[in-house]
Amino acid sequence: MLKGNAHIAFVVSDMDKSLHFYSGVLGFEQAFKLDDDEGKPWINYLKVADGQFIELFYGGTREYISNPKNAGSTHICFEVDDIYEIANHLKKHGIELDSEPKQGKDLNLQCWAKDPDGFPIEFMQLDPRSPQSRS
Repeated sequence: MLKGNAHIAFVVSDMDKSLHFYSGVLGFEQAFKLDDDEGKPWINYLKVADGQFIELFYGGTREYISNPKNAGSTHICFEVDDIYEIANHLKKHGIELDSEPKQGKDLNLQCWAKDPDGFPIEFMQLDPRSPQSRS
């Protein structure tokens, strides 16, 4: 019935900065673009993996308040092979980490940063003993 996550969508305030972050820094391939019915730029699709995309919509404003009691999305998580490699890569590109690499309660290694609009992103290196790996 359900096959997986097809895409995650963000409305961004500055497309160039967001494309630089998600494609230039994180390395997601720019797959294609869609225009709206009036021929204006509407969405940029970035390929995460086969059949998985990030949609970046033009024209957003964001006042993101990280409060775990707010309903709705609190963050996105990307799995990585090496948490220290991604942490150093982010810092090399001027991305400030909110949290240096550390082990979480689920035994996985994690670090945190924000995208250009302030949306929290977790980077996670799975531990073979973690509940995610054993599920």
